[in-house]
Amino acid sequence: MEDILEYVVQLALKEGATYAEARYQADRSESILLKNGLPEVTSFDTKRGIGIRIIAKGGLAFSATNLLNKGTLSTMVKRAVRSAVASRWLRKGGVRLSEADIVSGRFETKQRIGFGNVPMELRAELLKEADDLAIEAGRMNRVSVPGRFLSLDTWETEKTIITSDGGHVTTSVPRVAFTAFITAAVDGNGSEQRIIQLGESGGWECAERWDLPLRIKEEVGTLAMVLQRSKHLPAERMDVILGPEVVGIVSHESCGHPGEADRLLGREAAQAGDTFLTRSSLGSKAASGVVNVVDDPTLPRSFGYYACDDECVKARRRFLIKEGRFSEFLQDRETAADLDVRSNGSSRSVAYNREPIVRMANTFVQQGDHRFEELVEGVKRGVYIKNYTEWNIDDRRYNQRYVGLEAYLIESGQIRHAVRNPLLEVTTPALWSSIDAVGKDLEFSAAYCGKGDPMQGIPVWAGGPHIRLRNMHVGGGA
Repeated sequence: MEDILEYVVQLALKEGATYAEARYQADRSESILLKNGLPEVTSFDTKRGIGIRIIAKGGLAFSATNLLNKGTLSTMVKRAVRSAVASRWLRKGGVRLSEADIVSGRFETKQRIGFGNVPMELRAELLKEADDLAIEAGRMNRVSVPGRFLSLDTWETEKTIITSDGGHVTTSVPRVAFTAFITAAVDGNGSEQRIIQLGESGGWECAERWDLPLRIKEEVGTLAMVLQRSKHLPAERMDVILGPEVVGIVSHESCGHPGEADRLLGREAAQAGDTFLTRSSLGSKAASGVVNVVDDPTLPRSFGYYACDDECVKARRRFLIKEGRFSEFLQDRETAADLDVRSNGSSRSVAYNREPIVRMANTFVQQGDHRFEELVEGVKRGVYIKNYTEWNIDDRRYNQRYVGLEAYLIESGQIRHAVRNPLLEVTTPALWSSIDAVGKDLEFSAAYCGKGDPMQGIPVWAGGPHIRLRNMHVGGGA
């Protein structure tokens, strides 16, 4: 494959390109879906092809094909060069790429238990056991569980990328993902829904570590508790403790997305939204001084793991907020050149026929120095929102709301009874500035972050420790 990619790059240069990038990507996936105890879908899928990016006379073009013969590739390269030249008027001053830490080499994530060693029958049995325990947990807790959607996916992504400025990498990353969508109901007291997403890079050992049947049984028990024992919370100002799941979605949506440099430069405004940040935001106050928000693709086993990005730039930890101040934006080489900085390795593509764009990987609040008990002890009256059932945020990532699922009243430093669907509605600056303490623990949830046109749903982690917010307005749930 390296010979074909090198041929593409050299042909592009010969045709007049000043930069050329050729990426071979193969995604092999296996999926199984159980809906209310019945097998709904079992699928095996392979997608492979070559995507190229060309800069010629200041214009940029992207093209892709799954026909890997030289005749098709030659035609594609020549058309891409012509398209780049024709689009040069779209960008004043032309498209440029920043300097970057370009790497070469092979990076492979090993599987301790290969996917090929786990037949689909055994995977189906695992989901069926989880579904049976969900029904049993509902019966034991006197709730019905009418909606049970369980899916298990494995896939392997292989990439080989060659660039005209010396990049040459081959990567191989296997991933496992589990999604559960569970609805529980009690006559006369409504229903509650829970979405669980787990994901890691690695082999089948990831799924074994999750103990899915027990996890689903416990989640149904929690839904039953919320439906049967939670009480209405009057709207008032109070302190709030957020659990890692909520901290993760807050970090991802109100720090990670607005910190994407292509949003800042206007490219995403009509697709995935805008940002409240500006070029001059770096160095300005973003949060209280105890807050550090990072995005780190290098975390071992993480769902968003990669060793180098799709421009052959070495991956590293990015500090979006450091000691309460905006520290850096997520950059690829194109946005970095516009902002006169260096790329920090944020270019990702979900498939061979999708253009690499600025993306998050694993976004989270860094750990602090407080035990959970210390966070609770410091609250006179407040609410602990462990996880959520709903969230919303506007296109600029400024106004947001989170509706708690499992949540508890705190009085005089003690956790009391469960409360039903507390509502936290707040602006981004107000939320981050209200944090006065950060926990020692650290947990992650998996997700597929959507962005781009055509849409690219890319694997990420979002998480953090428990955090405490002071004097927030909390609305009462239904």
